Amino acid sequence: MTELPHPPSFDLTGKRALVTGASSGIGQGCAVALAHAGAHVVCAARGAERLGDTVARMTERGWSARAQVLDQGDLAALDAVLSDEPFDIVVNSAGVARHGPALDTTPEDFDAVMGVNLRSAYFLSAGAARAMQAAGRKGSIMHISSQMGHVGGIDRALYCASKHGLEGMVKAMAIEWGKVDIRINTICPTFIRTPLTQSTFDNPDRAAWIMDKIKLPRVGEVQDIMGAVLYLASDASSMVTGTSMLIDGGWTAD
Repeated sequence: MTELPHPPSFDLTGKRALVTGASSGIGQGCAVALAHAGAHVVCAARGAERLGDTVARMTERGWSARAQVLDQGDLAALDAVLSDEPFDIVVNSAGVARHGPALDTTPEDFDAVMGVNLRSAYFLSAGAARAMQAAGRKGSIMHISSQMGHVGGIDRALYCASKHGLEGMVKAMAIEWGKVDIRINTICPTFIRTPLTQSTFDNPDRAAWIMDKIKLPRVGEVQDIMGAVLYLASDASSMVTGTSMLIDGGWTAD
């Protein structure tokens, strides 16, 4: 009699997850997706008020979550969170954008964007992997990158530089940590409708550019990212590392 393959599980019961940038937008969606699947989620962000509101709404649903006020650029504070107890899942959704012509970029702009999008992402990854390895457990690390880590964009030289760097970093780390069963990947969204992107959508020229590049008849929503996060966090993706999941509506197809 033919034996059918056993489908993978998306259940995260008993897993411990850290989500940075969890107080709103994509980060909040990631935290909700993981908690809904059974994980205990430590929701981290700089702003205490919105973070507390997010966690309160999550726990009202019966999900397991707690708030952790964290400036990700403070490496000592970051190490303290990561060493408290190893995480099985780490999602980095913190990010900064300062868009404008490359000729207008200041050193202060450069340092601010690179400090969050690349420097803190690097040490978050290394700290999480170090703790996972010391505890002898496998894990999944993922970064919310961008389609701009694979292409260029109008007034986005600095942002693209940070995200292209992030993509290369993840590939190298995947090679280093694969043998100890620690996976690391990126999720690369197109423009997702959030409070932070609303000003872009309100600009008629930018909105027309976006809709011209996206092949599907709509822009992205936070819910479009949640399934990807759940997949990469679960055993369903146990053979996936060092790669990018492009959720871009076909932006990079041409």
